[in-house]
Amino acid sequence: MVARLVFVHGIGGLRDTVGELAEWTGALADGMRAAGHSGLAARLTAGDAGICSFANYADLFADPEAQGGPEPGGDGAADGILAELLTGLVSALAEENAGGGEPRDDVRRHRERVLDHARAEAAPADQAQGALSAVRRALNVATTLMALRPWGPVAGWAAPKLMVRDLAQVARYLARGESDASGLTLDTRIRRRLHTALGDTPAVVVAHSLGTVVALEALHARTVRTPLLVTLGSPLSMRTVVRPRLRPQPPSTPEHVERWLNFWDKDDIIAARPRLERDIAPNTSGVLPRSRRTDADGVWVHSAAKYLAQAAVAGPVAEALTAPEHRSGS
Repeated sequence: MVARLVFVHGIGGLRDTVGELAEWTGALADGMRAAGHSGLAARLTAGDAGICSFANYADLFADPEAQGGPEPGGDGAADGILAELLTGLVSALAEENAGGGEPRDDVRRHRERVLDHARAEAAPADQAQGALSAVRRALNVATTLMALRPWGPVAGWAAPKLMVRDLAQVARYLARGESDASGLTLDTRIRRRLHTALGDTPAVVVAHSLGTVVALEALHARTVRTPLLVTLGSPLSMRTVVRPRLRPQPPSTPEHVERWLNFWDKDDIIAARPRLERDIAPNTSGVLPRSRRTDADGVWVHSAAKYLAQAAVAGPVAEALTAPEHRSGS
């Protein structure tokens, strides 16, 4: 093999690096076997330390006083971004509900009423409530959205506090604040974790959710080749919240990325605008993200493991890990 494999996680609580690596490699191995790469799948599940690593930055978000609740960002910028995220999430849910499909008319009308209520809570007319109400308002919206369960787009959150905590992590990263004693902002410290995992050799990068933002920005600072970047359930094209805040601007494929595949599930609300090639400029080699749809079973499809177990995802990863070094671009 000419490249290593580095996983980059997204939103969520604290993670056990060893356990997460085992879960992700196990899911990817299932996908590789389905794609006809049983030999490499066996190496993954055997725990070959030379193949892959897991960039774990979840502890950087941890607030020891929060005890599983929302983790405040400590500044108004993060509060404002959180409000935008919630508004965007509600709008995306409303679009999906209005799109028709299987639900009965009465179910659709119930969802519409819930979403109308959530929309009003997400964007109150009286903005004078100030930053004090930001987390409270977010919790109100999340509590309202819980009435939509078991609808897939919100089924992954067991409680309103967990939804707000997870979305607040996106806001805190994009706010570029929370400097530590040495002056390093939270987003910088997170990217440093990824750079450590990447090392100084070629690496195939598989990133999920918020991790796709982290990976994109980190790879812009990397001079070593990346044979393949895979993004799963990515929010990169959220045009009013994420895309305008990416660095550098305008958003583009990192210079040393040779191929970029972006996978999205039709029921993944985080990937509400999945066609990244419409919003990302090519690098000087002409590499653009190529978006491909996957369809997972079950209620909650945003899970990284569900994406990784797809043959369409795992096959290109296996090929990139075993390809000769002269691999071409997109």
